[in-house]
Amino acid sequence: MKNNFKEEQPQKHEFLFDGINYKILLIGIAVIALGFILMSGGGSHDPNVFNEDVFSFRRIRLAPTTVLIGFGITIYSIFKKSK
Repeated sequence: MKNNFKEEQPQKHEFLFDGINYKILLIGIAVIALGFILMSGGGSHDPNVFNEDVFSFRRIRLAPTTVLIGFGITIYSIFKKSK
């Protein structure tokens, strides 16, 4: 009697992205983390005292721009085609 079932070949597990995509993704995540680190701080221990450091260039312009650049890098890593 003939066996109608095909012989099972071991399945090759492939990653969704190439190695370069993962490296770019990790760089993007690191840039996002750097942006959030730049946003931190500037608080005051006394609630009756206002600290002007909250409105510094680093927290208002640089940190959000760094986070957006990090998001752009991660999106690029997702859409980058493999060769």
